Parts: sequence; structure tokens; C-alpha cells
Amino acid sequence: MSNQKAILITGCSTGIGLCCAQQLKARGYRVFATARKEEDVKMLQQLGLESIVLDLASSDSIQTAVEQVLEQTDGHLYGLFNNAGYGQPGAVEDIRRSVLKEQFETNVFGTQELINLVIPVMRQQGYGRIIYHGSVLGIVSLPFRGAYNASKYALEGLSDTLRLELYGTGIEVSIIEPGPISSNFRKNAFEKYQENIDKENSFFKKNYEGMEARLKKQGPAAPFTLPPEAVYKKLQHALESKHPRAHYYVTFPTYLFATLKRILPARGLDWVLRRVSSDENQ
Repeated sequence: MSNQKAILITGCSTGIGLCCAQQLKARGYRVFATARKEEDVKMLQQLGLESIVLDLASSDSIQTAVEQVLEQTDGHLYGLFNNAGYGQPGAVEDIRRSVLKEQFETNVFGTQELINLVIPVMRQQGYGRIIYHGSVLGIVSLPFRGAYNASKYALEGLSDTLRLELYGTGIEVSIIEPGPISSNFRKNAFEKYQENIDKENSFFKKNYEGMEARLKKQGPAAPFTLPPEAVYKKLQHALESKHPRAHYYVTFPTYLFATLKRILPARGLDWVLRRVSSDENQ
């Protein structure tokens, strides 16, 4: 078996996942960079990464991917970074049940199913690092992001609970909570918006015009946007620190809103959050 520490990363086609996969490989890790599409897997392989297909919306895909990784590592896995996910925009009342379910299938259910498959492996070997990709929107909520907000709040609950349940096993659980990061997140969100939201028949038609402008804007759409490397720095600490943190904040907005949530009453925090999203509250 290779002495390299093996880590499985989901959602590596672009952005944070790709950045972290390349940086960790350069640091000496054996990285299994996964993606949902075959063409993205081929691209990752051309970049010199070990890559396999993993679609979090499919239990069969999750099971097959884990089996492939463990087969290539003689049944060992040091780390899992649950990076994959997407954001479904839209007012809560405009989100159909099927659309909300789809958001959770990837961001929550698939993520946790993958984790549950690797826990027995890590427990048997006596060590491991499990890192969730959360969000500032798992700490506070912004309007017209209800499905995504809810999925990230769910990950907060799962990570906090799992950390308690795995105490003493040698398996460390952390969650990274970024604010705005340069990626294809808005591009993918806009596609989901077009696919699933009936703007013309919505009470919020005018609000959606502001949201569309934000989603289609080229370059950073929010102040304090950082590159994916900012997430990588926290991931590296979560993987290598003797005592990794339970929560890793990334970007100024995460630090700010986490603090405001602690000190402001709900109505005061609501006022701040409405002001922050004022371009959509027309």
C-alpha cells in the first residue's frame, strides 16, 4: 500500500474542488478527484489526477465510487472532503416539492450517504478526517435562496451530531463555511433557476429581475469575494492539524454574520439581511 494519505473529494470539475484536488496532490496526498460527468472525469485525468465518476444523486454511483477507491487503496482512506453541491434559487413558495427534494438529494442525502459508507473504514483503521462543505447560508438565511439555505442548515446539524457520535474513534469531523468564493456557483444556480422557477406567474416576478442581474453578473457579484485557495487553506488545516476545528469560517461575511447572529435579536438580524439583499427586495 502507498504511504500517501488518500483523500476523496467530490465535485472537482471546477472551482473549489478542482483547486483543492490539485493543491493536495502537489502537497503529496493521493487524491481521488470525483465529478458527476464523464467528460469532467476525463479532464481531471488529463490534469494528472486520479478521477472517477461520482454522482451524489445516485446511490449506485456513490457505492461504486467508494468501492473503486477502496480497491485502489487496499481498503484505507484518510480523508473525505464533501465539496459537491449546488444552489437552487427561488422564493420558498415557488419551490415545488420535487425541486426541494432534488436540492436535498445532492447537498444532503447523497453527501451523508457517502460519509456513512466511509465511516466503518475509518473506524476500523482508527483514524480519518471528514470535512463537510457548508456555507455562511447555513448560519444565516438570505431571501430567494430557501432551498439552498435549508440544505446547508441541515449539513450544520449533521456535522455537529456526527462529531459528537464519533468522539474517541480517531475520526475528526469539521465543516468549512465559506461566504462568496470565485467559482461557477452562480452560473450553475442561474441554470437551475431557469429550469425550475416560473418567473412570469410568480408574486416575486419583480424581485427575480434583481436576482437575475446578480446571477448573470460577470466577475465577483458580492463584496469580499475570495479565490478558491482561501477554502483550501482551511481544508489543509482540517486535514493536518492535531486538533482540527469543528467550524472553519472563510471570508469576512461569514465572520461578520456569525457574530451578528450571536449578538443581535432576530428582528435586528432580519433588518441587516434584508439590506444585504436589497437588490432583490424591490
